[in-house]
Amino acid sequence: MLRRHALSLLATALLGVCNPAAAQLQPAPALPLPVLDALRAAAIPEDAVSALVLRGDKTVLSHLADRPLHPASTMKLVTTLIALDRLGPVFRGRTELRTTGELKNGLLHGDLVLRGGADVDLSTETLTTMLRSLRYQGIRTIDGNLVVDRSLFNPARADVGVPPFDEWPDAYYNVIPDAVFVNRNMLQLDLRSTPRPDGKPATRVRVAMQPELDGVAIESDMKLIDADCGKWEDGWKRPDVLPRPNGGLKVVLHGTFPKNCVASDSINVIDRQEYVARLVRRIWKSLGGTLAGTAVEGPTPPGARLLAEHVSRALPEIVRDVNKPSDNTLARLLFLSLGALEPDPVLGSHPQADTTVPTLARSEAVVRAWLRAHGIDDTGLLLENGSGLSRIERVTPIQMGGLLQAGLRSNWAPEFQASMPIAAVDGTMRRRLVDSPAAGRARLKTGTMSDVVALAGYVPDADGRPCVLVAVVNSDRAGNGRGRAVLDALVDWVARLDGTTPAVNGRVDGSARP
Repeated sequence: MLRRHALSLLATALLGVCNPAAAQLQPAPALPLPVLDALRAAAIPEDAVSALVLRGDKTVLSHLADRPLHPASTMKLVTTLIALDRLGPVFRGRTELRTTGELKNGLLHGDLVLRGGADVDLSTETLTTMLRSLRYQGIRTIDGNLVVDRSLFNPARADVGVPPFDEWPDAYYNVIPDAVFVNRNMLQLDLRSTPRPDGKPATRVRVAMQPELDGVAIESDMKLIDADCGKWEDGWKRPDVLPRPNGGLKVVLHGTFPKNCVASDSINVIDRQEYVARLVRRIWKSLGGTLAGTAVEGPTPPGARLLAEHVSRALPEIVRDVNKPSDNTLARLLFLSLGALEPDPVLGSHPQADTTVPTLARSEAVVRAWLRAHGIDDTGLLLENGSGLSRIERVTPIQMGGLLQAGLRSNWAPEFQASMPIAAVDGTMRRRLVDSPAAGRARLKTGTMSDVVALAGYVPDADGRPCVLVAVVNSDRAGNGRGRAVLDALVDWVARLDGTTPAVNGRVDGSARP
């Protein structure tokens, strides 16, 4: 999906060296000839490239590697490795249903609290299971309110008042997570303009929506046109959400849609408090229950007893879901979890001991403390949300190289490496380096956006020794595959290095740059 990928395109180079100071003192040899050839073919200047290649404690290549660069999606390596190290591989997000009310004859006298705990797997199905547990406990009617507790993060609703990142605020990659992250606040759409059951041509787009939300309807005024079904998103326009006379909502889709086409999409258009409230009410009704009150936001009262709970998959599985497809929203949720679920790195106190400190500030402090503990200078590092979906985040290849070297020594190195796309096999690298010796061996996180492409990860050389690679191109010529060709040439060069090749740049046969 073009509009989905257009923003995932936030590429950069990332962090540095086991001993950054030592790396900076080493000479910076010329770029390898295959990289120079690709640069010339793309008309990209040499100074638009920053690159670092490490093999063990040796610097194979260092080219402008101390420049703070926009990391794009390669920033996810910072978030995921530090999350594994600080939260641990058995960490799981948790969602709870609690109450202080008393149950008598099927009637719960009091509020039902939905308490969020950064559960990435909270869905219609898991929420249905939790609410069904209440029915098994004999609860039929709730005479209080539904209290939605998002207070794990500060602010609880970071999406409120934030201007759209780009022209596609309804797209999944733009969702700003919170602690109650049911269905990631998305509506799943099925769009069809195929012939009607009687065989006559379609005259309109038929649209269906999941999940069903109480009082929410969907319709389309999209115009049918002769166009390629594979490019249906070219005619997409931002949907509207309109109030209905009965207190409900109507989602209206706009734009154009190809004739004889079937497509699916996910959109973020319903306010998340409305989304949760209407989903819970719909499920509870389907289970034969009644909710008398309204939905409000607030903290869980002291002493509220547990009625039902759900826990997410373990952290390594979530990390894989972040890095393989380059999921911005999950990366942001992990970054927030670093600040919300860690003690203060300076004061040592629990984060909720001082709710005036923003969670993002705590997350940044955790990252910087981790880097310094691993001997990585954080000078020049700029953090915003930990996903790379940012216009201000910056990191140097030396810093990223240091993080990747620490990743090789980490207790969770297998989990971390397993989360990274494999060249020519899967994730965002599945179509790249197919004819290279790096295919099926190199594990690399991609980053792409307008004027930026980047790679960071691990490339085994010809003798099987792991090399750390960080590379980024910053140029208005980087698009249309030109910057990728430059970086792929570097990866291929590293994959062909063997023990006879000196740790200087040039062709694999040892010939130097003319």
